[in-house]
Amino acid sequence: MDYFQAVDYPSLIAEYGRPAEFADRFARLSRDELRSIQNRRFLEAMAFAWRVPFYRRHWGGAGLEPGDIASVEDIAKLPPYSKADLMASVEAHPPIGDFDGLDTYAEDDRPPLIFQTTSGTTGKPQPLLFGPRSREIQNLLLARFYALQGITRDDVIHSVYGHGMVNGGHYVREAVTRWVGAQMLTAGTGVETRSANQVSLMRDFGATALIGFGDFIRRLAEVAREAGLQPGVDIPIRIVSGHLGAESHASMSEAWGGAEVFDWYGVGDTGAIAGEGPDRSGLYVQEDAQLLEILDVETGAPVPDGEAGDMVCTCLFKTDIFPIIRFNTHDVSRFLTDASPMGLSLRRIAGFLGRSDNMVKLRGINIYPTGIGAILTEQHDDLNGEFVCHVGRIDGRDEMTVTIETTGALDRPTEAYETLLRTRLGVEIKVALAAPGGLAEVTQIERRQKPIRLIDERQQGR
Repeated sequence: MDYFQAVDYPSLIAEYGRPAEFADRFARLSRDELRSIQNRRFLEAMAFAWRVPFYRRHWGGAGLEPGDIASVEDIAKLPPYSKADLMASVEAHPPIGDFDGLDTYAEDDRPPLIFQTTSGTTGKPQPLLFGPRSREIQNLLLARFYALQGITRDDVIHSVYGHGMVNGGHYVREAVTRWVGAQMLTAGTGVETRSANQVSLMRDFGATALIGFGDFIRRLAEVAREAGLQPGVDIPIRIVSGHLGAESHASMSEAWGGAEVFDWYGVGDTGAIAGEGPDRSGLYVQEDAQLLEILDVETGAPVPDGEAGDMVCTCLFKTDIFPIIRFNTHDVSRFLTDASPMGLSLRRIAGFLGRSDNMVKLRGINIYPTGIGAILTEQHDDLNGEFVCHVGRIDGRDEMTVTIETTGALDRPTEAYETLLRTRLGVEIKVALAAPGGLAEVTQIERRQKPIRLIDERQQGR
C-alpha cells in the first residue's frame, strides 16, 4: 500500500470539508452537533489507542479498562501524558518507542510511516509518527487557518519554518502545496538560507505572504531595511501568519509595511490546534478535530474558563499510526468567555502565554518567561520584541532581569517597563536594554527554530 492508496480523499473531504469552507461550516454547526461529532471521533480514537502498547500500559497503570470510557464525557478519567512519557517509551523500546499502532495491521495492509522529529528545543528530539490519512487531515487543518486569514492560491508564500528532521517546515509545505495551491518559497531558517538571501528571494519573486515564527519574521524586516529594501513596497507582503510569540500584532504589522497579521497555535505532535480569524478576537480551536482542555499546572484539574493552565490536547483524527489522547503540551493558555464575533460555534483561546515547564517562581508568583516579550511590546513600540530573561539568586532571593532590544537610547531610564511588568505580573522584574541585533548570539535567533528566551543561572551554579 502506497501513500495515496492509504488516503480516501473523497471521504476525508466529506468529513472535514475543504479549507475555504471552514467559516461557513462552523457558523452553521450547533454546539450539540459538534459534541456529537467529537464523541464519535473520540470513541474511534480510543478503540485504536487501546490496541497500542503505550496506552495499554499507561491507562492500565491507572486501573482503567476499555469499558470504563463510554463517551467523551469520561475523558477526565484518563491520565494525561507528556513528552517525558514518550521519551521513556523510546528509551525502553528503541528506536521509535511503543506508542505507534503499526503492529495492529496485517503486513500487506500496513500504511507507510511518515517520520519526523521535534526540534529538541526542550531536550532530545522526540520521534513524530504519522500515517497518510492523519497526515493529510493535519495538513488540511492548517490550510483551514490560512484560508480563514485570507491566504489564497494567488499568493506567493515565503516560509521560514525549519526543515531537516523537524516536522514544521515539511507539513506546512504540504498544507500549502496540497490544500492552498499557492506558490511557495521554502527558505527555512537563517541557517538553511541566509537572512540576506531570504529578503532578496522575497523581493525577486514578489512574496505576498510570510509564514513562520514571529521572532525570525521580525528579524527579516530588519535585514530587509539594512539592505535598503522597504517592507510592503519593495517586498509586497500583505499577510503575516505564524506563531507571534513576543510580537504584538501592531509592531509586526508596522515592521512589514502595514501587513495583516495573524497568530495560530499548534505543536509538532498535534498539528494546528487554534488560529485567528479576521475578527482577531482570540484563536479558534478546531474542535471537530482537536479536543482541547486547560488544566491546572500543579494539580492537573480543569481550571475555570478564563483562567490560565496547561493546554492538554486530544487529536480526534489520529486513528492510523500514532494516537494522541490527553497530551500535555505544557504550553499555557486560557479559554475566552465572550461570544464569537464571527458567530462560529467554536471555543477560543487567548493564544500562547508561556511554557509551564520553564516556569519561574519569583516570590510566590508564577512567571512564564516566553510570554514576557509580548507584554512589553504591547505598549512600547520602541522595543523590537527580541529579548532574553536571566534568572539568578542574589542574597538568597531569586531575581529576574529581562534584556530587550530597543531602537532608542540604551542609557535611558527603564522604570516604565519595570512598572508595566510589576503591574501585569505582580512581581518586580528588572529590565535592561540592548541595541538591535545585540542579543542575536545569546538567543541564537539565526540558528534555532525557537530562540532561547530563558537563561537560568541558578541551575548553572549547581
